Amino acid sequence: MMKKILVAVALFLAVGNVKSQQKTTDNTSTTGKRDLKKSAIDLSNRANDHFMVQLGYENWSGANIVYGPKGFSRYFNVYFMLDKPSKSNPHISLGYGIGLSTNNYFFNDVFIDIKSNNTTMPFSDTKNSSDNKFKKFKLATDYLEIPLELRYADNVEEPNKGFKASLGLKLGLLLKAYTKGKNQINENGASLYGSGYIVKEQDKHYFNTTKAAVTGRVGIGFISLDGSYQLTSLLKSSAGPTINPWSIGITLSGL
Repeated sequence: MMKKILVAVALFLAVGNVKSQQKTTDNTSTTGKRDLKKSAIDLSNRANDHFMVQLGYENWSGANIVYGPKGFSRYFNVYFMLDKPSKSNPHISLGYGIGLSTNNYFFNDVFIDIKSNNTTMPFSDTKNSSDNKFKKFKLATDYLEIPLELRYADNVEEPNKGFKASLGLKLGLLLKAYTKGKNQINENGASLYGSGYIVKEQDKHYFNTTKAAVTGRVGIGFISLDGSYQLTSLLKSSAGPTINPWSIGITLSGL
Protein backbone atom coordinates (compact mmCIF):
# COMPACT_ATOMS: atom_id res chain seq x y z
CA MET A 1 0.00 0.00 0.00
CA MET A 2 2.68 2.50 1.06
CA LYS A 3 4.82 1.63 -1.98
CA LYS A 4 1.85 2.37 -4.28
CA ILE A 5 1.33 5.77 -2.64
CA LEU A 6 5.01 6.74 -2.83
CA VAL A 7 5.33 5.76 -6.50
CA ALA A 8 2.13 7.58 -7.51
CA VAL A 9 2.98 10.75 -5.57
CA ALA A 10 6.56 10.79 -6.93
CA LEU A 11 5.22 10.52 -10.48
CA PHE A 12 2.72 13.29 -9.83
CA LEU A 13 5.36 15.64 -8.39
CA ALA A 14 7.72 14.98 -11.29
CA VAL A 15 5.03 15.82 -13.84
CA GLY A 16 4.02 18.92 -11.88
CA ASN A 17 7.62 20.15 -11.82
CA VAL A 18 7.91 19.87 -15.61
CA LYS A 19 4.62 21.69 -16.12
CA SER A 20 5.62 24.49 -13.75
CA GLN A 21 8.69 25.27 -15.87
CA GLN A 22 6.70 25.81 -19.07
CA LYS A 23 5.91 29.42 -20.01
CA THR A 24 2.59 30.58 -21.40
CA THR A 25 3.07 32.29 -24.77
CA ASP A 26 -0.51 33.14 -25.73
CA ASN A 27 -2.33 36.39 -24.98
CA THR A 28 -3.79 35.86 -21.48
CA SER A 29 -4.84 38.17 -18.67
CA THR A 30 -3.19 38.24 -15.23
CA THR A 31 -5.61 35.56 -14.05
CA GLY A 32 -4.64 33.18 -16.82
CA LYS A 33 -7.98 33.60 -18.61
CA ARG A 34 -8.52 34.79 -22.15
CA ASP A 35 -11.40 36.89 -23.36
CA LEU A 36 -13.57 34.15 -24.83
CA LYS A 37 -15.49 36.57 -27.03
CA LYS A 38 -12.40 37.94 -28.78
CA SER A 39 -10.52 34.78 -29.67
CA ALA A 40 -11.04 31.10 -30.28
CA ILE A 41 -9.39 28.71 -27.85
CA ASP A 42 -7.97 25.28 -28.60
CA LEU A 43 -8.63 23.16 -25.52
CA SER A 44 -7.89 19.81 -27.10
CA ASN A 45 -4.47 19.47 -25.47
CA ARG A 46 -4.97 21.34 -22.21
CA ALA A 47 -3.97 19.78 -18.90
CA ASN A 48 -7.14 18.91 -16.98
CA ASP A 49 -6.88 16.03 -14.52
CA HIS A 50 -5.82 13.34 -16.96
CA PHE A 51 -4.05 11.58 -14.08
CA MET A 52 -5.54 11.40 -10.57
CA VAL A 53 -4.35 9.88 -7.30
CA GLN A 54 -6.82 9.67 -4.40
CA LEU A 55 -6.30 8.64 -0.79
CA GLY A 56 -8.28 9.11 2.39
CA TYR A 57 -10.67 7.73 5.00
CA GLU A 58 -13.36 5.12 4.34
CA ASN A 59 -16.19 3.65 6.41
CA TRP A 60 -19.55 1.88 6.14
CA SER A 61 -23.18 2.89 6.41
CA GLY A 62 -26.24 0.72 5.86
CA ALA A 63 -28.70 -1.59 7.59
CA ASN A 64 -28.06 -4.17 10.32
CA ILE A 65 -24.32 -3.51 10.61
CA VAL A 66 -23.16 -4.83 14.00
CA TYR A 67 -19.41 -5.14 13.44
CA GLY A 68 -18.18 -2.12 11.47
CA PRO A 69 -14.65 -0.96 10.71
CA LYS A 70 -12.64 0.82 13.40
CA GLY A 71 -9.65 3.13 13.32
CA PHE A 72 -8.30 4.66 10.12
CA SER A 73 -9.79 2.48 7.40
CA ARG A 74 -8.58 3.90 4.11
CA TYR A 75 -8.64 3.83 0.32
CA PHE A 76 -6.13 4.44 -2.45
CA ASN A 77 -7.23 5.04 -6.08
CA VAL A 78 -5.36 5.76 -9.31
CA TYR A 79 -7.16 6.90 -12.49
CA PHE A 80 -6.13 7.73 -16.05
CA MET A 81 -8.71 10.08 -17.61
CA LEU A 82 -9.68 11.68 -20.90
CA ASP A 83 -11.27 15.15 -20.91
CA LYS A 84 -13.78 16.29 -23.53
CA PRO A 85 -14.68 20.03 -23.31
CA SER A 86 -18.20 21.21 -24.10
CA LYS A 87 -18.50 23.08 -27.42
CA SER A 88 -21.13 25.45 -26.03
CA ASN A 89 -19.43 26.22 -22.70
CA PRO A 90 -15.62 25.75 -22.36
CA HIS A 91 -15.89 25.85 -18.56
CA ILE A 92 -17.70 22.49 -18.70
CA SER A 93 -16.17 19.18 -19.75
CA LEU A 94 -16.77 15.45 -19.50
CA GLY A 95 -14.09 13.32 -17.87
CA TYR A 96 -13.95 9.55 -18.34
CA GLY A 97 -11.33 6.88 -18.02
CA ILE A 98 -10.15 3.78 -16.19
CA GLY A 99 -8.38 3.02 -12.93
CA LEU A 100 -7.79 0.83 -9.91
CA SER A 101 -9.08 1.23 -6.36
CA THR A 102 -8.03 -0.48 -3.14
CA ASN A 103 -10.04 -0.41 0.08
CA ASN A 104 -8.72 -1.47 3.50
CA TYR A 105 -11.16 -1.86 6.41
CA PHE A 106 -9.67 -2.46 9.86
CA PHE A 107 -11.42 -4.17 12.79
CA ASN A 108 -10.95 -4.52 16.52
CA ASP A 109 -11.79 -7.88 18.18
CA VAL A 110 -13.61 -9.10 15.07
CA PHE A 111 -12.89 -12.04 12.76
CA ILE A 112 -14.53 -12.25 9.32
CA ASP A 113 -14.58 -15.70 7.74
CA ILE A 114 -14.84 -15.03 4.01
CA LYS A 115 -14.12 -18.69 3.17
CA SER A 116 -17.02 -20.02 5.22
CA ASN A 117 -19.67 -22.25 3.64
CA ASN A 118 -22.45 -20.51 5.58
CA THR A 119 -25.20 -18.75 3.66
CA THR A 120 -24.21 -15.46 5.29
CA MET A 121 -20.66 -14.25 5.84
CA PRO A 122 -19.75 -14.79 9.53
CA PHE A 123 -18.63 -11.83 11.66
CA SER A 124 -17.30 -13.17 14.99
CA ASP A 125 -16.71 -11.21 18.19
CA THR A 126 -13.28 -12.27 19.51
CA LYS A 127 -13.01 -9.90 22.46
CA ASN A 128 -13.29 -12.67 25.06
CA SER A 129 -12.04 -15.52 22.90
CA SER A 130 -8.70 -16.91 21.77
CA ASP A 131 -10.13 -18.36 18.53
CA ASN A 132 -9.12 -16.38 15.43
CA LYS A 133 -8.14 -13.38 17.53
CA PHE A 134 -5.52 -11.13 15.97
CA LYS A 135 -3.80 -7.97 17.10
CA LYS A 136 -4.36 -6.54 13.61
CA PHE A 137 -7.14 -7.64 11.27
CA LYS A 138 -8.45 -6.18 8.01
CA LEU A 139 -10.80 -6.83 5.12
CA ALA A 140 -9.56 -5.55 1.74
CA THR A 141 -11.09 -5.24 -1.73
CA ASP A 142 -9.57 -4.33 -5.10
CA TYR A 143 -11.65 -3.02 -8.03
CA LEU A 144 -11.15 -2.17 -11.67
CA GLU A 145 -13.12 1.08 -12.10
CA ILE A 146 -14.54 3.29 -14.85
CA PRO A 147 -15.02 6.86 -13.54
CA LEU A 148 -17.28 9.42 -15.24
CA GLU A 149 -17.25 13.11 -14.23
CA LEU A 150 -19.11 16.25 -15.25
CA ARG A 151 -16.45 18.88 -14.62
CA TYR A 152 -16.37 22.66 -14.12
CA ALA A 153 -13.13 24.66 -14.42
CA ASP A 154 -13.02 28.39 -13.66
CA ASN A 155 -9.72 28.83 -15.53
CA VAL A 156 -10.56 27.55 -18.99
CA GLU A 157 -7.08 27.21 -20.48
CA GLU A 158 -5.25 26.12 -17.32
CA PRO A 159 -7.70 24.30 -15.02
CA ASN A 160 -4.85 23.22 -12.75
CA LYS A 161 -4.31 26.86 -11.75
CA GLY A 162 -7.85 27.75 -10.66
CA PHE A 163 -11.04 26.63 -8.95
CA LYS A 164 -12.62 23.43 -10.21
CA ALA A 165 -15.37 21.03 -9.22
CA SER A 166 -16.98 17.84 -10.49
CA LEU A 167 -19.88 15.46 -9.94
CA GLY A 168 -19.74 11.94 -11.20
CA LEU A 169 -20.36 8.23 -11.12
CA LYS A 170 -17.91 5.36 -10.99
CA LEU A 171 -18.60 1.75 -11.96
CA GLY A 172 -16.44 -1.02 -10.56
CA LEU A 173 -15.63 -4.69 -11.14
CA LEU A 174 -14.37 -6.63 -8.13
CA LEU A 175 -10.94 -8.14 -8.78
CA LYS A 176 -10.11 -9.48 -5.33
CA ALA A 177 -11.46 -9.66 -1.77
CA TYR A 178 -9.35 -10.93 1.10
CA THR A 179 -8.77 -10.78 4.86
CA LYS A 180 -5.44 -10.48 6.62
CA GLY A 181 -4.82 -11.24 10.27
CA LYS A 182 -1.45 -10.45 11.84
CA ASN A 183 -0.04 -11.66 15.18
CA GLN A 184 -2.58 -14.09 16.61
CA ILE A 185 -3.09 -13.51 20.33
CA ASN A 186 -4.98 -15.12 23.21
CA GLU A 187 -7.76 -13.58 25.30
CA ASN A 188 -5.15 -11.85 27.48
CA GLY A 189 -3.38 -10.23 24.52
CA ALA A 190 -0.28 -12.46 24.56
CA SER A 191 1.15 -13.47 21.18
CA LEU A 192 0.70 -17.15 20.31
CA TYR A 193 3.11 -17.52 17.38
CA GLY A 194 5.12 -14.30 17.30
CA SER A 195 4.48 -10.84 15.86
CA GLY A 196 5.37 -11.95 12.31
CA TYR A 197 2.62 -14.58 12.12
CA ILE A 198 0.14 -13.76 9.30
CA VAL A 199 -3.04 -15.50 8.12
CA LYS A 200 -4.38 -14.36 4.74
CA GLU A 201 -7.54 -15.70 3.10
CA GLN A 202 -8.95 -14.76 -0.31
CA ASP A 203 -12.48 -15.37 -1.58
CA LYS A 204 -15.18 -13.18 -3.13
CA HIS A 205 -18.27 -15.41 -3.20
CA TYR A 206 -20.04 -13.28 -0.54
CA PHE A 207 -19.38 -10.00 -2.38
CA ASN A 208 -21.18 -8.19 -5.17
CA THR A 209 -18.85 -8.41 -8.16
CA THR A 210 -20.00 -5.02 -9.51
CA LYS A 211 -20.52 -1.69 -7.82
CA ALA A 212 -21.78 1.82 -8.56
CA ALA A 213 -20.94 4.93 -6.54
CA VAL A 214 -21.65 8.65 -6.81
CA THR A 215 -18.61 10.91 -6.53
CA GLY A 216 -17.76 14.58 -6.06
CA ARG A 217 -14.66 16.78 -6.00
CA VAL A 218 -13.97 20.43 -5.27
CA GLY A 219 -10.63 22.18 -5.08
CA ILE A 220 -8.09 24.66 -6.38
CA GLY A 221 -5.23 23.77 -8.69
CA PHE A 222 -3.91 20.23 -8.43
CA ILE A 223 -5.41 19.54 -4.96
CA SER A 224 -9.07 18.68 -4.40
CA LEU A 225 -11.28 17.35 -1.62
CA ASP A 226 -13.08 14.24 -2.87
CA GLY A 227 -15.96 12.15 -1.57
CA SER A 228 -17.97 9.13 -2.65
CA TYR A 229 -20.99 7.06 -1.60
CA GLN A 230 -21.53 3.53 -2.89
CA LEU A 231 -25.10 2.98 -4.12
CA THR A 232 -24.80 -0.80 -4.26
CA SER A 233 -24.15 -2.99 -1.24
CA LEU A 234 -20.69 -4.41 -0.65
CA LEU A 235 -22.21 -7.84 0.02
CA LYS A 236 -24.79 -9.82 -1.91
CA SER A 237 -28.32 -9.43 -0.55
CA SER A 238 -28.33 -12.94 0.95
CA ALA A 239 -24.78 -12.78 2.28
CA GLY A 240 -25.12 -10.35 5.18
CA PRO A 241 -26.06 -6.80 6.19
CA THR A 242 -26.55 -4.02 3.68
CA ILE A 243 -23.19 -2.24 3.56
CA ASN A 244 -22.75 1.03 1.63
CA PRO A 245 -19.12 2.19 1.81
CA TRP A 246 -18.47 5.95 1.83
CA SER A 247 -15.25 7.91 1.73
CA ILE A 248 -13.70 11.36 2.04
CA GLY A 249 -10.15 12.30 1.16
CA ILE A 250 -7.70 14.15 -1.06
CA THR A 251 -7.20 14.05 -4.83
CA LEU A 252 -3.86 14.98 -6.42
CA SER A 253 -4.33 15.59 -10.14
CA GLY A 254 -2.25 16.67 -13.09
CA LEU A 255 -1.38 16.31 -16.79
